[in-house]
Amino acid sequence: MSASAVTPSRLPDVRFGRLVRHADERGSFRELWRASSFGSLAERLTGLPGARFVQANLSASAPGVLRGLHYHRRQLDYWVVVSGRALVALVDVRPPTAGSGPAVVETRQLAADEWVVIPTGVAHGFLALEPLLLLYLVTNEYDGTDELGFAWDDPAVAVPWPRLAATPDGRPILSERDRHNPTLAELVASLGPG
Repeated sequence: MSASAVTPSRLPDVRFGRLVRHADERGSFRELWRASSFGSLAERLTGLPGARFVQANLSASAPGVLRGLHYHRRQLDYWVVVSGRALVALVDVRPPTAGSGPAVVETRQLAADEWVVIPTGVAHGFLALEPLLLLYLVTNEYDGTDELGFAWDDPAVAVPWPRLAATPDGRPILSERDRHNPTLAELVASLGPG
């Protein structure tokens, strides 16, 4: 992530950027992450004291696949688009979970070499607009206890997902889990106070 450009976000603590690609006749090189350039992994960003990146994942998605909206209370995600294009949707659920206001939505298209940092409390999802490889580093190993989510098409949140030419009915291809996620209001109610 060193020497990469950073662009602002409407959501607190979310960062977007673009990697620097070094290329010549042999191919190319990209530095994906460097601890000294990344900055602090403060507890307010990760949900855990002393957090560090502990797992890396590579997701491959066909055009029309939508993954999300997923939400973590103890995990920061750092996503890098390796190849392809995705519409990324971020939903700041910190206000609704604190009882202080509605969720705030931000969407962006990310292409190869672009990245986003997603702190705890920001739900996230993406729609593959073309064949997509997404690398993501996380600050909590997968164990299932922090794998929360809500409906990708919750009308109260109103993420502006496009109609898809890649599927016969114009709707995204979803996992079983994402097909049955509750609304954001139902998720917040299930979490209880504080």
